[in-house]
Amino acid sequence: MRFLSAFALLLQAAWSLPTEQIPLLRHANTNRAVSPELFSNLEELARIVDISYCVGLTGIGVSKPFKCLSRCSEFPTFELVKTWNTGQLMSDSCGYIAVSHDANNPRVIVAFRGTYSIANTIVDLSTKPQEYAPYPGETDPTKPAPRCTNCTVHTGFYSSWNITSPVIIPDIEAALAAYPGYQLTLVGHSLGGAVAALAGLDFVNRGWDPIVTTFGEPRIGNKALMKYMDSRFSTPIEAEQTPSDFAMRYRRVTHIDDPVPLLPLSEWGYRMHAGEIYITKSSLSPDIQDLQLCSGDEDAECIAGQDASLSAIDDRHDQVVSLRDVARQAQEMNTEGEVVASTAWIPARYKLWQLFFAHRDYFWRLGLCVPGGDPWDWGRERPINEELSV
Repeated sequence: MRFLSAFALLLQAAWSLPTEQIPLLRHANTNRAVSPELFSNLEELARIVDISYCVGLTGIGVSKPFKCLSRCSEFPTFELVKTWNTGQLMSDSCGYIAVSHDANNPRVIVAFRGTYSIANTIVDLSTKPQEYAPYPGETDPTKPAPRCTNCTVHTGFYSSWNITSPVIIPDIEAALAAYPGYQLTLVGHSLGGAVAALAGLDFVNRGWDPIVTTFGEPRIGNKALMKYMDSRFSTPIEAEQTPSDFAMRYRRVTHIDDPVPLLPLSEWGYRMHAGEIYITKSSLSPDIQDLQLCSGDEDAECIAGQDASLSAIDDRHDQVVSLRDVARQAQEMNTEGEVVASTAWIPARYKLWQLFFAHRDYFWRLGLCVPGGDPWDWGRERPINEELSV
């Protein structure tokens, strides 16, 4: 209860912040700049994945044809196929499948929800790695996928995808068969980004052609697995090699000061993959000039440049806190909203409100299934298409 009270105070503080968070489009002129088309696409996908946080809630959730308390009305061409919720354990997965009948951008969309609790997010990152076997693995030697030599994957994320796949793949297959010209589009936030990444690998190995976009995706495996992902999605090693950023098959969006893309730690053998797009502005809302294309797997000018902060913030023996104790320590925040603790993953005295907002603020504050999709929007009319026009 004390953690929930602290969480409520964080929300109250968020709602009292300035209301200007409408994305604008001003062109930037660097070889790392994103195109207006990609910026608009990412902003839309942030709203699409935000809707996934309605799944699993009591009440209406997301219902047919495409209704929810959040942003569903902003997507009149969407038709809900199904929602899923595999449970409340560490390996749980929630989300929805929808078909977008937009004549200009027809899609089969699979949206993977993250977790509501930042404390649970951190705890869920604590599982050890295991060997990764690409689809179809050893179950069907007549359909071999390229081998992934010496690849290891986060056990919790892998388990979540293995539990989710039989629940959603039949519906995806049916939707793709019914609408063969529609683009398979995967999107996920937080833990949902990790599951979307593994789903994308599975789908590529099935011969499908997904476009995957994740926001705040944690590290999912070792360097060998990351190289495998880069090769399977033909992700350019250098940003300058991308002839059209809008045509990127994998977009891994990160945000300055968000610690989740830095977890699990590199010291544990976890690494990042390519396709990163970095939001350099700490507050809402980013402009096009606040986004940059990143080079390779771990560009020092992007989120990887903050990796050293996990061990350099404090030289004391008790510089980091144990993931097992994050939930308990959240109840023991001092008046400055800081956590002070001991042993192994998150920097000591890391402010929970910084973690909360940096991990939620991807174009919009994600994870709140409320009318209008965001407290800043309450009582305001916002013509999306006009505001995103170039």
